[in-house]
Amino acid sequence: MARKVAVHDPALGPLTDDWLTRDVRVFQRAKGHRFSSDDVATAYVAHGTRPGARRVLDLGTGLGSVLLLLGWKLPHAELCGVEAQAMSFELLTRNVARSGFAERIRVRHGDLRDRELLASFGGGFELITGTPPYFPPDAALDAEDEQRAFARIEYRGGVEAYIEAAAPLLAPGAALVLCGDARVAARVDAAGRSAGLAIAARTDVVARAGQPALFSIWTLDHSSLRCTTGTLTLRGPGGDTTPDAAKLREFSGFEPARDPP
Repeated sequence: MARKVAVHDPALGPLTDDWLTRDVRVFQRAKGHRFSSDDVATAYVAHGTRPGARRVLDLGTGLGSVLLLLGWKLPHAELCGVEAQAMSFELLTRNVARSGFAERIRVRHGDLRDRELLASFGGGFELITGTPPYFPPDAALDAEDEQRAFARIEYRGGVEAYIEAAAPLLAPGAALVLCGDARVAARVDAAGRSAGLAIAARTDVVARAGQPALFSIWTLDHSSLRCTTGTLTLRGPGGDTTPDAAKLREFSGFEPARDPP
């Protein structure tokens, strides 16, 4: 089904105007990078990990989906975000401005590997999130949309870059929550150890029961001695919605989806 276009922007192309939460809408490019279950699941895990966080940083913020979900769920938090891709940053600034809590958010246009840029936010973050690209640079397709390509392909680094950027900014007792390809667990572990962090939890997200994990969400901190594991399954074996899917919808303030009789 074709997406309903709300705005024809001369620079960004056709935009849709979509509900992110019960109260927050976001503009997205109709044919570009769009928020999906990985963003909602990342925000869900992050919120559950540090539900009282007052200082939050989102790395590689994109159009603002994780940042705005957390801003909506954490009404007393100050939030910061950094995004390098030009079209995504333009959408991010528009979506922050219309969020209803823009006064609590600061965003910067730049590379998350730029230590000076990150230092401008200050440190002491109780929660840092990120959804690194899943694919190595040699997976690039010449004809792929630029915005989508930068969201999917490790042009500016993968999980290692996110962990290296986040580690110095974490407050004592804070958590880093990263979402990525389920197959890169060894990379997350190695990068975490190099940065003085340990994997405290891993949540595998399964699109349909019985299938391999679609992606994983890792929680890292300074002190964990063991890793707990969990699973979020979005569809049952026959494609029916699950209690886990209902939890994600409820997290965003929506009524649970109902399968047709």
